[in-house]
Amino acid sequence: MPEGAGGIPLARKMCYAVGGVPYQITTIAMGVSLQIFLLDVVQMEAFYVSMILFVSRAWDAVTDPLVGYLVSRSNWTPIGKLIPWVVLSMPFAVLSYVLLWFMPQGSMSQTFSVPWFLTAACLFETLMSCYNVPYLSLNMFLGGDQRDRDSATAYRMSVEMLAMLLASVIQGQVVAVYNTEKEGACQQLDQAYGEPHITPPPHTAALQGTQKAFLTSAFVMGGLFFLCSLVLFLGVKEQQAPHCTQEKVRVSYLNSLKMLVHHVPYQRLVLGFLFSALAFQMSLGNFALFCSHAAGLGAHFQHLLLVLLATASIAVPIWQAVLVRIGKKATVFIGLSLFIPAVIVIACVPSNLPVFMTMCVLMGFSVATLFLLPWSMLPDVVDDFAMRNPSCKDLEPLFFSCYAFCNKLGGGLSVGISTMVLHFVGYRAGACNHGDGVVTALIVLFSPVPITLLLVGMMFFRSYPINKHQSLQLQEQLTTVR
Repeated sequence: MPEGAGGIPLARKMCYAVGGVPYQITTIAMGVSLQIFLLDVVQMEAFYVSMILFVSRAWDAVTDPLVGYLVSRSNWTPIGKLIPWVVLSMPFAVLSYVLLWFMPQGSMSQTFSVPWFLTAACLFETLMSCYNVPYLSLNMFLGGDQRDRDSATAYRMSVEMLAMLLASVIQGQVVAVYNTEKEGACQQLDQAYGEPHITPPPHTAALQGTQKAFLTSAFVMGGLFFLCSLVLFLGVKEQQAPHCTQEKVRVSYLNSLKMLVHHVPYQRLVLGFLFSALAFQMSLGNFALFCSHAAGLGAHFQHLLLVLLATASIAVPIWQAVLVRIGKKATVFIGLSLFIPAVIVIACVPSNLPVFMTMCVLMGFSVATLFLLPWSMLPDVVDDFAMRNPSCKDLEPLFFSCYAFCNKLGGGLSVGISTMVLHFVGYRAGACNHGDGVVTALIVLFSPVPITLLLVGMMFFRSYPINKHQSLQLQEQLTTVR
């Protein structure tokens, strides 16, 4: 019997949870600020920004399953099978992240800036996959049973929500510097040109403070990345997987993917997660631009984001208690449904700050559901697969990597589609003012499109076959087998 079978120690759960901080803080920073950084600071055309964001996410999505397969084929070492990947990828991931926010010549030509940022983004996403895929898979290697793993997932989500809150504060300060500096530059240009609607965008040289703020933020995030990786390495002792034996069948990469795709519970869970993640990321990815140009609340963006993420942090343990009582499938339906009225009300009355803030609370509860429930449901699917395919071993990293692939694919599609739509409706990089077409596009991208995608995702969750009763039966079968 592996160590930890009687339960996962609290210290190990906490150290495991801290290991999820790097992915979340960098994701928040890139989600909140990278689009603004490339459009208004680097002053790259929206088409090229869309290409960089989509290609880098698509590249990341492709590498995730491949990294998962390579991790599953790795040999056991004195410090485990997954931890070496985390340790070795960390320093290079930190370096590539800093390069993503670095402008070598201050003001860069588009010929040089497009390949520079595309290469930096793809390099970072690849190295982040080498860190995050084995980290996510650690959930199955912590020891304990299903309830212990669910508890560890809840701890991870709570810490990750706090990390997102911290990242939003840091990036909020950066965006505040950007808004202040840009407002001052725009006022000077308005005075020079006389008419606000024909005012050209301020030159990059006028945003030197913003450039420094973005780079400083990158160094802070890099330092947090290193510290959290150190805590994970020192505090988590990797256990043998519950289904791990010395006698196992080595399945090829393509056959492994084929088995996963044809496993119905995994298929339905992944599709539900993909469409739900796409819906949330479509809405939240345009949150900063929506606040600035559609709602006229750019100065309050940081406060609104803090309310949303603080609520989500509080909601995670609440949803954990709810899922224990009524089951995961029912809980995911209740939580995701809260998102729909929230974005409808915001789209209808965007400039009303009290209403906007109240709806951010509702959105926070829904965001917490998306963070906690699908990741809590995934170990049940892995257990179900292990029972149905007892000869196939060590595929846990591939399960988690393909799941992460869907999350990142949703993010890439949402950012790419959003930026392309803004390009077609006439969004001008760095412009001080935008027309009604841009405002309408932001409202559509924030509310109607995400609602449609979320309803599709909920349909797939409805067809997910593992309910509370079946989950209990599965655990009894696994206990008997062990």
